[in-house]
Amino acid sequence: QVLSFPMKGDMLGVDGIHTRHYASEAVALSDCDLILVPFKKLTALGRVHAELENLMYGVMSRELVREQAMIGMLGALSAEARVARFLISLAERFAAMGYSSKLFNLRMTRHEIGSYLGLTLETVSRTLSAFNEIGLITVDQRTIGIKDPEALKTLRRLPPSRSRAKQNAKQKAEADSTGDGQVLATA
Repeated sequence: QVLSFPMKGDMLGVDGIHTRHYASEAVALSDCDLILVPFKKLTALGRVHAELENLMYGVMSRELVREQAMIGMLGALSAEARVARFLISLAERFAAMGYSSKLFNLRMTRHEIGSYLGLTLETVSRTLSAFNEIGLITVDQRTIGIKDPEALKTLRRLPPSRSRAKQNAKQKAEADSTGDGQVLATA
């Protein structure tokens, strides 16, 4: 079971503070740098440097808020809404690190995303394809382009695939009838 996707600035091992035993393990999905600091040393530094202690509590609190939001999301949202919120969460996290929130690479597989969201690999893949089809995102292998973040934030369910197909056909017909289509001429 995938419990989180830590990124730069996140803390790992917080689950071992209380029991002095880690209930989970971490696997790097890409090259990364880690700073290993024993908890006793971290707390000693925090007593000397109040700003470090405040930062540490802030990071721990952020992780708790993320986990609580995830628990709430798993029980209350449709599969499509879970995938949409996951993409928005990633976009916001990339933006907070100074990266693009509109175009990013997924370091995790569709299977790992499904494990995290309580969905199957097929459901994740179908949902990403549907989002691409209706123009909410672009998908190119592991590269995701966010086209309509507001729609992703508020999405509850996708219309049935037949309705999407009819809507796409109607939009294509309208574009063709208004002359927005391109004509290729050869000399």
